[in-house]
Amino acid sequence: MSKMAAEGGGKEMNEIKSQFSTREGAYKLLTHSEYSRPNRVPFNSQGSNPVRVSFVNVNDQSGNGDRICFNVGRELYFYIYKGVRKAADLSKPIDKRIYKGTQPTCHDFNHLTATAESVSLLVGFSAGQVQLIDPIKKETSKLFNEERLIDKSRVTCVKWVPGSESLFLVAHSSGSMYLYNVEHTCGTTAPHYQLLKQGESYAVHTCKSKSTRNPLLKWTVGEGALNEFSFSPDGKFLACVSQDGFLRVFNFDAVELHGTMKSYFGGLLCVCWSPDGKYIVAGGEDDLVTVWSFVDCRVIARGHGHKSWVSVVAFDHYTTSVEESDPMEFSGSDEDFQEQIHFGRDRANSTQSRLSKRNSTDSRPVSVTYRFGSVGQDTQLCLWDLTEDILFPHLPLSRTRTHTNVMNASGPSSGGGGGGVATSTANPSANGSSANANAIPAPLPRSNSLPHSAPGTGKSAATDNPIATGVSKFATLSLHDRKDRHPDKDHKRNHSMGHISSKSSDKLNLLTKTKTDPAKTLGTQLCPRMEDVPLLEPLICKKIAHERLTVLIFLEDCIVTACQEGFICTWARPGKVGLLSSQNQANSPSGTVV
Repeated sequence: MSKMAAEGGGKEMNEIKSQFSTREGAYKLLTHSEYSRPNRVPFNSQGSNPVRVSFVNVNDQSGNGDRICFNVGRELYFYIYKGVRKAADLSKPIDKRIYKGTQPTCHDFNHLTATAESVSLLVGFSAGQVQLIDPIKKETSKLFNEERLIDKSRVTCVKWVPGSESLFLVAHSSGSMYLYNVEHTCGTTAPHYQLLKQGESYAVHTCKSKSTRNPLLKWTVGEGALNEFSFSPDGKFLACVSQDGFLRVFNFDAVELHGTMKSYFGGLLCVCWSPDGKYIVAGGEDDLVTVWSFVDCRVIARGHGHKSWVSVVAFDHYTTSVEESDPMEFSGSDEDFQEQIHFGRDRANSTQSRLSKRNSTDSRPVSVTYRFGSVGQDTQLCLWDLTEDILFPHLPLSRTRTHTNVMNASGPSSGGGGGGVATSTANPSANGSSANANAIPAPLPRSNSLPHSAPGTGKSAATDNPIATGVSKFATLSLHDRKDRHPDKDHKRNHSMGHISSKSSDKLNLLTKTKTDPAKTLGTQLCPRMEDVPLLEPLICKKIAHERLTVLIFLEDCIVTACQEGFICTWARPGKVGLLSSQNQANSPSGTVV
């Protein structure tokens, strides 16, 4: 890579990068590990649904158990994924399907049931159907919403319910979500619904029928398309982002709204959780990434680096880290926190417990770094670090802290100021208002003018007893088949995001929908002004594709990205190039290396 290209100077600004560096080292594009349609021809993506990627590990005895599924136009492919180990062999897909009259839009593997002989893959379609297939056995076992009696709009997101072998959730561009059980059938007539619970901008209905049938539940959420949802690491909460610009976080089992957030403008398109479930990041049509505290139900930072809509956000479980400034400041063992999600390696597991302890102690903060990434329609990949100067701005900085913006040697940007953020309800002395602004160190000049708690921000409790009892009965009945968590498999789950579509004509949607005036939310806790929260700058912001980016997945050895041309790229982490050496690069079919 030339010096000019590395610095992003001159006309090289528009050249596609094949490597980038962060404090942990250089990430390198492995062009021989590129997955695509077998002919490697760029896909003409006009009018097509976004390319999506899903991973699963089938515990193959050979040690090569990773499998990849991706959709390109009307086609769906299933390959062995060799990652950083060996070059991709596109001539031998395990399974390939071509659909007529509809296109695949999203997909998800069941990680609990996957074996070397069988996997359960859900596929959502542009006409509203959901298919359950086994690409190893080459079986199509079931088709849901086949007659489109449940919902006629595009499927935007489909996910297995964490810990369940049979329950799955499907979101549509109508703004509705449906809970299905693979063991149940769909009716031959349109379902009749009965109201179970209603709240601000959402309603949940059960299906009225003599025998149990799909859908078990219908959620009507917000206005316009429901673009993506994501389950919390413990599977208990559900974060939804919609075309109306709102993030809504629900207690999934209790069917209750936990909190809400509003985009700066436009729809929200993507959402993800931090590995410990304490923070949610959303991205969308305001070109921003917004960090929201699950505990405090408030925006704690925004990141600006993209020049167009943000299509995917994801946390990097493997780079999130904690350094203790004083090893004696914590007590207790890691065993106390084993029930929480496992990151996938010992260092990260220890990070998890220390993050938990950090939020339950009054002592000096540790040096915390949450790493997350984003890709957008501007063809750029951005990486971000969320550090303790943003998370705990009212407390003294630890001696080992890292800068939020490591690209700026002089320290954090002027936007790195404090947000008066409460760490946890377990630390009441920290739950303050802007009075704590005076404690912010000199390099972090901004004070906070946000009220600590604004009325009507959506923290709801159970309402009257009959409904609460009904919900708990339903939760017991329908969620009984959740198994013990298998979190070590969860890090490969892909969070797909769907297209934006028209508003629903469904009459049920009129029950709770009220227009929200953006002018009334700006400056409130729902949507603080830009100057009222810290503004993150990306660690790196690199153009890595010719077409808009639609996939970002962090794996242990690599980062996986994909663009709308149908190319799935593998970026080796520092020191992880492994058996693949540079001689393969010379024979690369891709001409996009800088």
